[in-house]
This record gives sequence, structure tokens and C-alpha cells, in this order.
Amino acid sequence: MRMWLVSMLAVACLAGCASPEPALYTIKAVHGPVVSRAPKVVLLRQIALAKFLDRQQIVRSSEDFRLQVMANDWWGEPLGAMLSRVLVEELSQRLPGSSVYAESGAVSVSPDATVELNVQRLDADSAGNVLLSAQAAIMFERRRNAPVTRDFSIVVPQATSGVPGEVAAISTAVGQLADGLATMLRR
Repeated sequence: MRMWLVSMLAVACLAGCASPEPALYTIKAVHGPVVSRAPKVVLLRQIALAKFLDRQQIVRSSEDFRLQVMANDWWGEPLGAMLSRVLVEELSQRLPGSSVYAESGAVSVSPDATVELNVQRLDADSAGNVLLSAQAAIMFERRRNAPVTRDFSIVVPQATSGVPGEVAAISTAVGQLADGLATMLRR
């Protein structure tokens, strides 16, 4: 009886130490305004992420010199790949006369325009707003001169608190980024 009690206590301790399954999240593509007169073939290069964002866990905040990540709230796929997938979908919707491809995909194309993107921040501030800071450059194949560049600083308030509210605000911010990129691609 004593051995049985000890073994049951050990099993209970091990069960209590097991971590819960992580909650997985994804960024949702949002619709935006349609832009006409864009290049026929657009290539989105692999997105460069700030290294503190390049992790499984969702970064809640990088305010006050401290990185806050959620231990069991993860992205459902690598963040750079997810941003590429969502931006290709959003740009395709906004540029109906264009074919938009990701550099990381299986299809290789000769683009009329190439989009390069650095994402420097994609997290919440202390007021609960999601901040998206990015730099974009677009090279047009026919215009061999300097690329068109733009800095983005997008602020989206979270409608609800917690990780679901942050992810919804991130989806909105990425949609606003796609709006800006589509405008840059207009001839």
C-alpha cells in the first residue's frame, strides 16, 4: 500500500509539472483598397525581421529595455514566412491586375517590380497599441535608377486585451502596410 501511494504521488507530481499545450496564432489577411496600374509581376523578397521578433513565442512588448514574450502563445509558423504569405495574399487582392509571388515560394519569376522589406518592430507598447515599424524599397525593372523607398510607422490600438487582441491588431497593421506597399507599386 505504501509503495502504491508513493508511485501515485510521483505520477501526480509529474503530471503537475507538464506544461500545457501552446496556443497557436496566425495573422489574418485583411482586405484593402484596390490599386490600378501596377506592375504585371511583383516579387516579394524574403522579409528581414529584427532578431528579437524571430522566435516561436509571440513578443508582447519590447518597451522599457525588456523583452516580454508569452511562454505558451506561439506563432503557428515562422513569423517571416507568415508575413510573406499574408502580404502576398493582401497585395494580390489590392493589385488585381498583377501576379504577386514570394521569393521563398516554388515559383521563380522575372519580376517587373521587386519589394524588399525590413520589419524592425511588431509588438505592443505600454498603452496597448501595436507598433509596426518597417522600411520598404521597391525596384522597378524598367526604371534602372534608384529604388522607391519609404519608412512605415503604423500604430493600431488593440480592441481587446490579451494575445488575441494583439494578434488582431497585428493583422490590421500588416493590412495597412500592404496598403502602403500597393500605393508604392502604382505607376
